[in-house]
Amino acid sequence: CLFAKRLTNKTCVCYKNKEMDKLLDIINIILKNRGKPTMKQISADTDLRTDLGFDSLDLAELTARIEAEFDVDIFEDGIVFKISDILEKISK
Repeated sequence: CLFAKRLTNKTCVCYKNKEMDKLLDIINIILKNRGKPTMKQISADTDLRTDLGFDSLDLAELTARIEAEFDVDIFEDGIVFKISDILEKISK
């Protein structure tokens, strides 16, 4: 798989390119709506606040768009920090 997060020494979670592409689309819509530069790519390690500069309004929009697309509330079980956190929740 192209995008993976190591959970233990022997276990990896693989993410589909389709999920990453859709997340990138959603992120770029949010960035564009806020007048911020868009991203050409993201990785599982991309941090929502540090790397993307997301604030609370951006995170609220992200939550709404992901819930509409994937029918998952990414903040239901707590805060997400990285793309890998989102991918884990939408792949359940």
